Amino acid sequence: MVAVAILAAGRGTRMKSSLPKVLHDLGGRSLVERVLGSLSGVAIDRCFVIVGYQSEFVRETLQSFPDLEFVEQAQQLGTGHAIQQILPHLQGYSGDLLVLNGDVPLLRAETLKNLLQTHQSHQNAATLLTAHLSQPKGYGRVFCDDQNRVEEIIEDRDCTPPQRQNQRVNAGIYCFRWADLERVLPQLQPNNDQQEYYLTDVVRDLSPVMAVDVEDFQEILGINDRKQLSAAAKILQTRLKDDWMAAGVTLIDPESITIDDTVTLEPDVVIEPQTHLRGNTTIAGGSRIGPGSLIENSQIGERVTVLYSVITDSVVQAGTSVGPYAHLRGHAQVGAECRVGNFVELKNSTLGDRTNVAHLSYLGDTTTGERVNIGAGTITANYDGVRKHKTKIGDRTKTGSNSVLVAPVTLGADVNIAAGSVVTENVPDDCLVIARARQVLKPGWRLKHSAD
Repeated sequence: MVAVAILAAGRGTRMKSSLPKVLHDLGGRSLVERVLGSLSGVAIDRCFVIVGYQSEFVRETLQSFPDLEFVEQAQQLGTGHAIQQILPHLQGYSGDLLVLNGDVPLLRAETLKNLLQTHQSHQNAATLLTAHLSQPKGYGRVFCDDQNRVEEIIEDRDCTPPQRQNQRVNAGIYCFRWADLERVLPQLQPNNDQQEYYLTDVVRDLSPVMAVDVEDFQEILGINDRKQLSAAAKILQTRLKDDWMAAGVTLIDPESITIDDTVTLEPDVVIEPQTHLRGNTTIAGGSRIGPGSLIENSQIGERVTVLYSVITDSVVQAGTSVGPYAHLRGHAQVGAECRVGNFVELKNSTLGDRTNVAHLSYLGDTTTGERVNIGAGTITANYDGVRKHKTKIGDRTKTGSNSVLVAPVTLGADVNIAAGSVVTENVPDDCLVIARARQVLKPGWRLKHSAD
């Protein structure tokens, strides 16, 4: 039996933000959501999130995790004080307690599994995750014997100069036998210059206590300011991009590309420089994205090309080309083998297969059939100042350059719209529409000039 407690009560003053530190974004997910993600594959019975600063906001943000139990820490008086808040909730519990920090987002699930396995196989009262840092300033030091049994933990601010030479640091990740921790928690005292209750102080009253060194020290890096948040983002990006390249994805100039770990890529996808993939995005094999493109919460089919364009909350089917300088948004649905060309915007619109919107057009709240050709400069006037209205365009219809379709309006199949037309009425199938003023010529006419 394993319970988990995640410390997420602090404000994080060094972030210089009104947003709680644990809710700051890292690659598309908040810090605390990444900590929760590191528990994947770990069988847990209960999961507590200890909240304090803007606790209601933290609770609301984590609504997608229905099994969480929130515990309030009204005053933030240290890590030991935080864990004391769950004493009433685990009365009679006989398993282990895993303690995580909500601002340590780079932990791998394999690391936590190893920590738990070591803890349980050695029947430890407590097991600590540790790392060796060449520059350990700011981290508490862990002092062990030659069997990795912990003798003492001293916070950095409380270390003597010789003690600061120790490079084994405390990661702030613990596994406790709850029955032993429950016995000593009430005895904690704030005997330090911060007048805080340190969870590390319970180590002297527990036995045996063992340290487990993490292989990659970057996993334990905490986030206290914007610089550290940026460094963590870089580490996360390096991990992700290495994994994708190993899986058969080509990244041209990986340093200029960003990919959220919620993105799914298939083999033989090519990502060009200065391209950013975010949210719940999927890109099928053979597609080439970029350079200079942003795709967010969208599904891209096979053999799609996207050049210097932005696609959000939309779907693009196989064989379609997008861009340069196109913008698809608001749940646009683009069929197979289409062309959405330069300076085209689609909003909440559906294009049938083999439809072309080649350049300089806006289609809003529009549905087209198959093999439609939208001429340059065609605009759907979908907003009357109060409400949005729909435009429907049938199969094989063609609009001339600089046409305006004033919604609500329906065009049938095989319709041709003359260039420069303003269409305000429905059009049946198989028609030519000319909706413009007749050209007038006045021979010999000149502009009259004033006397001066």
